[in-house]
Amino acid sequence: MTRRWAAFAALLFPLASMAAAVVHDYPPAGASDSRLTIYGNTDIALFEPVLRDFQREYPGIAVRYEELDARPLYERHVREAAAGEARADVLLSTAMDLQVKLVNDGYAMTHVSENSRALPAWARWRDEAFGFTFEPAVMVFNRQAMQGHPLPQSRGQLLDLLRVRPKLWRGRVGTYDISRSSVGYLLASQDVRQSSEMGALVETFADVGVHVGENSAALLDRLESGELAIGYNLLGSYARSRIDAGAPLVIVYPQDHTLVVTRTVVLPKGAPNAQNAHRFLEYLLSLRGQEVLALRSGLPALRHEFNGRYDRLGIDDMHVGLLRPIALGPGLLVYLDAQKRSRLLSAWRAILAPPPH
Repeated sequence: MTRRWAAFAALLFPLASMAAAVVHDYPPAGASDSRLTIYGNTDIALFEPVLRDFQREYPGIAVRYEELDARPLYERHVREAAAGEARADVLLSTAMDLQVKLVNDGYAMTHVSENSRALPAWARWRDEAFGFTFEPAVMVFNRQAMQGHPLPQSRGQLLDLLRVRPKLWRGRVGTYDISRSSVGYLLASQDVRQSSEMGALVETFADVGVHVGENSAALLDRLESGELAIGYNLLGSYARSRIDAGAPLVIVYPQDHTLVVTRTVVLPKGAPNAQNAHRFLEYLLSLRGQEVLALRSGLPALRHEFNGRYDRLGIDDMHVGLLRPIALGPGLLVYLDAQKRSRLLSAWRAILAPPPH
């Protein structure tokens, strides 16, 4: 392990973002004062079909979806709860570690049902945190930009590709900025545990002038336009939606290991509309909700009963054994240390800083 990476790998934590929420309101069918407020970091373009189908089942519930990044979502709820002004009924986030911290710190309500018990053990914790999607983190390539070059099938092959002709790939590789992206940080922290090559890979990213972005959408925009040729550790659900819409992208599931994220729901204590919160969670975990997620939102379903999951993701039998789901539970708290947070920022910036002239 190199010196630069040793400092990085030991000190993982994300920087808070101050992005404001974008509010989306879905009025009820007819006069009603029944409401549901969701804080979530899933793009509304993907999640709207879920919200509208929920309202078909519960037409009298007005839904407000406040879209914001994962870290501000967490901090906002903690701040509101401390002031006795809890507003959210549902907290929905890809930052599994922050959701686990909310549960660990006593912010969550319990929910027990046949649907919640049907989840795999790794996707629920203490009957207070629940996964509802199955989303591999993948490598994404612009098909046109990679013509004449082999598509790397593992982290080692990606490393070799970048090292052989670093000038060719300079400025053409993108990944999450883990100092701003909570899911990027989560994936990086898990990569450290899974791969001995991560140190060399991150340093090579720095050597080729990696472009870092705060979210999948921004990185995929650059990949789709051809500005970037290679994207690392992006959520496959977003890339798959782009491909289905005609984008010239190719997804590769790394053959050394492919991490799997599950979007996670927590029902906060003190929710103003607790009954509706439980209804929404039940809907998400039901076979109906899972089918809407997969077929209309492009977010892969988690339930085992929902057949054909891997086929829809483009994963063949050879790759299934390489999937490494990130388990909800206290193991994710290891990386949420305040001292590590403050020290990581300088380590991350030092690794990616441009070389002195």
